This record gives sequence, structure tokens and C-alpha cells, in this order.
Amino acid sequence: MCGRFAITLPPEAVRAYFGYVEQPNFPPRANIAPTQPTPIVRVERRRDGELTRHFHLVRWGFLPAFVKDPKDYPLVVNARAETLSEKASFRNAVRRRRCLFVADAYYEWRRIPGQKGRGASTPFLIRRRDGAPLGLAGLWEAWMGPNGEEIETACTITTLANGALSAIHDRMPVIIERENFDRWLAIDDERDTRYEALMKPAADDVLEFFEIGTAVNKVANDGSWIQEPVAPTQRLTPKPAPADDPQGSLF
Repeated sequence: MCGRFAITLPPEAVRAYFGYVEQPNFPPRANIAPTQPTPIVRVERRRDGELTRHFHLVRWGFLPAFVKDPKDYPLVVNARAETLSEKASFRNAVRRRRCLFVADAYYEWRRIPGQKGRGASTPFLIRRRDGAPLGLAGLWEAWMGPNGEEIETACTITTLANGALSAIHDRMPVIIERENFDRWLAIDDERDTRYEALMKPAADDVLEFFEIGTAVNKVANDGSWIQEPVAPTQRLTPKPAPADDPQGSLF
């Protein structure tokens, strides 16, 4: 799953990577949590017919259009890649409203066997080895309330963890490579299912990860200091996937 992430790279570097039109000067955020404003990238059609990428802030926590009262609907932060086309909550969004979450790192917690409550898991920071931003696959939706209120919301998409990250958790966010942004964001033809081939774990050598302190557990802690590795740095040994592992299959 993906329950917290960060955007700490300079805004211009992020804009150059994702190629959106706007020039937002957003501050670095090291601990973005569900329900908070979250930057996404999606495409919109100009008057001349050309599709362009745009930067938007939305609520992290997906609300399908059919929801009557948000208070009666669970907070949906992640959607499973395997069932996107089956679930009524996501069926329309995956055909018409795909997006990219803008990030450069995310966090995951490894459960400690036999322990419960606080301190029962160890946090890890996960990022690209090449230092580039992360384009996390997501879905967005504009929810309209009975009194005319409108909230734009989004969720990330997860899949089975790759062999390396399975040492921490059994799932991971779907990471869209830069060369596949157009394929993922394309909305020209609802019948086009080429995006489905992108719903797979990242290759083992794309990401790196290391243990960090428990300060990340508290949402109020939002500074680069929470990303410091635990000293001495202890990295997990990647666990190779067996030859018949289905993780590389498409869903």
C-alpha cells in the first residue's frame, strides 16, 4: 500500500519531469498524509484539440460520484490494480480519469512479528535510485454534494510488491515510467485498454530503500529530518522472487 509520501525536489525539476503547463511554487513536503491536499497531474483538452498536462491539488481520499454523504463512505487512499475494472467505485474513473501523483519518495512500514500497537512496525523510505521524481498511478474524481459543493479527490493504485520490496510489505504503488506518461494519462478512447499493461510492479533495480526513524509516524512532523536513515544504516537484503512468481504478470 501507500499511506504517506513526500515531495522535496525543487518545483522546476518536478515540472520538467512531469511536463505540466502550470508553474506552481509549492513548498517541500516530507510527510503528506491522507485527506491532505495532494498534487496530481492529469490531461485536459485545449480549444485546438490538443491534450496538455496540468497540475492540480486534490484531496487524497477518493470519493466516487455516487456517494451521497462522505461521512458514510470509508476513506479510500489506495485502489487495487487487480480489481479496478470490477469495482463500481473505480470502473468509470479508470476509463476516463487517470492521473499521476507527484512524489519523489514514499514510506512503508514493516510489521514486527509478535508486537502490537505503537512500535509494532518499522518505517522505511523508498525512492528511485536515479534520484528522479516518482509518477505514482492514480485515479481522480470530482464529487458533487447535494448543496452544490464540489470536491476533487484522488487515490493511488497499488499492485503486488516486487521481489525487493516484498521484504517490507506485500504491496507497492504502481509506478509509471516517464516514457509511459502519455499512455497512462490518455483519455481519447475509453475502449483503449493499453494502460492495463502498466499495472505491474516496478523492476527490482528501480527503487532503493532504507530504514528511518519513527518520527514519520506523526503527521505533524514534516521536515527533511524525518527522512534521515537510522544510524548505522541497515538495509534489507532483497528477497529474490521465485521463478514461477506471478508478480510480473499483468492484471
